[in-house]
Amino acid sequence: MAPESLLAAVDLGSNSFRLEIGRVGSHQRIERVEYLKETVRQGNGLNHRHELSLEAMQRGWECLARFGERLTGFAPAHVRAVATQTLREACNADEFVRRGSELLGFPIEVIAGEEEARLIYRGVSSSLPPSQQRRLVIDIGGRSTEIIIGQQSHTQQLASFALGSVSWSSQFFADGALSKSNFAQAIAAAKQALAQAQFAYPGTAWDCAYASSGTANAVGDALSAQGMDGKVITLAKLRHLQAQLLEIGHVDKLRIPGLKEDRRPVVAGGISVMLAVVELLGINELEVAQGALRQGVLHDLLDHEPPADKELAEIEALQQDFGVDTSHALRVSRIASELWQRIRPDIAPESCSQSLNIAAQLHEIGMRVALSNYHRHGAYITEHCGMATWDPALRQRITQLVLGHQGKLRKLEDAIEEPDLALPLMALRIAVQLCHTRREPDVADLQLKRAGMECKLSTPQGWMQNYPQSARLLEEEALAWSKTPWSLKLQLR
Repeated sequence: MAPESLLAAVDLGSNSFRLEIGRVGSHQRIERVEYLKETVRQGNGLNHRHELSLEAMQRGWECLARFGERLTGFAPAHVRAVATQTLREACNADEFVRRGSELLGFPIEVIAGEEEARLIYRGVSSSLPPSQQRRLVIDIGGRSTEIIIGQQSHTQQLASFALGSVSWSSQFFADGALSKSNFAQAIAAAKQALAQAQFAYPGTAWDCAYASSGTANAVGDALSAQGMDGKVITLAKLRHLQAQLLEIGHVDKLRIPGLKEDRRPVVAGGISVMLAVVELLGINELEVAQGALRQGVLHDLLDHEPPADKELAEIEALQQDFGVDTSHALRVSRIASELWQRIRPDIAPESCSQSLNIAAQLHEIGMRVALSNYHRHGAYITEHCGMATWDPALRQRITQLVLGHQGKLRKLEDAIEEPDLALPLMALRIAVQLCHTRREPDVADLQLKRAGMECKLSTPQGWMQNYPQSARLLEEEALAWSKTPWSLKLQLR
């Protein structure tokens, strides 16, 4: 698909309708342009005969009319609108879909639970760094819960169950009372509804677990607002939130920090289902994922198979976006890697080599902003660029290396004492100095050795006379390191 093309995904969920617009960027990445969300609570409009009320349909139609105005001018092939569990259940779904499609200006597709699960996994995997781990993804929506196992961008096992935050809140907390008995009934009923998952998704079938979408985000936000790590959900943290709900006692009195107003009426049902899933599947930790159904829809519209080397594709895309001299970046990366191998500790995390490689290829990324202080601009870009899916620890290390590869070292403060930062940084800084002519440097007989916190760089006879500017840059480099706990001794001949 041509770069700069706009794609749009419309997600008609049981609790909220969402519209996400993305632009096709370099290397077929999708960059968010706009995101609209309206709490429609269509799932609350289903009666015991599975009829969607006129009021619920009207709320949905009004929202779709507003989305339709925003999508005016979009090519039909660039928009996909999908509806999930509420319209799968509604016996009068055809009436809503027919009118809704007219108002939206594009056909609405009521997708099967398995297709919803596939799209959710694709959306989640698009936001995660490359990994060979088998990923378990839990998505608790308004009226359905999807459980998926996949690897990289491909699903291996998926299922959809008819329970969610809206339906469970309506069924077990209809009177608004947040009581022990209501929670007990809700959790027990959820475990019964999910009984097949206990055997279909044993702990031996997956390596790590993620939670996506509304309930997961609501729980994560509430935990973060209370000073806890909201990026990882555990059974103990869920019990902590449950205890808060029990103490408050009623939905009308709910005022938990971080819990958005539109989530208050359905949070009890959502937490009940999540507790059931975590206990049933024996999940120790659930990491909150950023991707969801709508991102999966966008990637399907792109009709582009993710690259075999996602990390390389992201680096190349950033280089292209910010006009990086790729041949020079590869040269610096190669020299830095060679130097790093000579001084690296016997036991060093693989992330040291990974962060050094990425930082070396992106060390000049800030030059597109301004040549002055370009290393600081580059560090800002690597720290905040949403297109890269590096995990937080790797992102931090890349940012430190990009920031520290130029100028004084005191800006890294106490972090410079860590060998896992200091030694890759020294290799990168020396490589940048040796490659200052933007040509292949003569490093054939150059030696770099380390003893404790001292590194020694020596050159063959005549090198200093042949490369006087390189020698001067290395002397300045040694001076910079002398003001840190580390030292760089030179023997230039």
